[in-house]
Amino acid sequence: MNFDDEVAGRIAANAANAGLQKDAKALMDASIKAGYSYNFSWMGRPIIQYPQDIVAMQEIIWRVQPDLVIETGIAHGGSLIFSASMLELNASCGGPADAQVLGLDIDIRPHNRQAIEAHPMARRISMIEGSSVDPIIVAEVARRAAGKRSVLVCLDSNHTYSHVLEELQAYAPLVTVGSYCVVFDTVVEDLPVEFFPDRPWGPGDNPKTAVHAYLKTDPRFEIDRTIDSKLLVSVAPEGYLRRVR
Repeated sequence: MNFDDEVAGRIAANAANAGLQKDAKALMDASIKAGYSYNFSWMGRPIIQYPQDIVAMQEIIWRVQPDLVIETGIAHGGSLIFSASMLELNASCGGPADAQVLGLDIDIRPHNRQAIEAHPMARRISMIEGSSVDPIIVAEVARRAAGKRSVLVCLDSNHTYSHVLEELQAYAPLVTVGSYCVVFDTVVEDLPVEFFPDRPWGPGDNPKTAVHAYLKTDPRFEIDRTIDSKLLVSVAPEGYLRRVR
């Protein structure tokens, strides 16, 4: 058996291992309560992601070789820097030379914008300030995506059901066949309601409920459950949506 087959076997075993799944959920609950995702940075900028999801995104970016990555939600800019650095590595290995990251956020704080624009990866990054579901912004993003060979979308802004569903309706169709629309923080659905005392989202109203609603209307996408089984610990369970046609 070759190594790839061994990996596939282990991933399949993870999915069937109830004890492992239970332990992973317990770790997820405890680590979220401890603010675990806030402890990491990428090339000097806070990324606010779990290392497992960062590795999953690296694998996707290498496999898909996007010439455009669209991200909703910028915060400190670590995710934009990460995506840009992956595109830089792809380019150095013969991938798209002019690949770009486009970040959207309703409020780009001046100090964050300054730090992102001063970063060595800034040449691959552009940003638009405004609501990701504003029709004007949606139209501008669609214009920039037109003609691209490979488009990857990451949704990580407002986590309410209605907002994420609107984002999916706006941006998932821009994803090219074989690429992904990654919806972060679907884990909200699986967490205790008391984790969100001051948020407009929570169990029953979150990115995962939006994903399930969207998939009922768009058969071009399916959940890549092998990623869930591989990672075990992730803020995006059932959120890695692969466009299959």
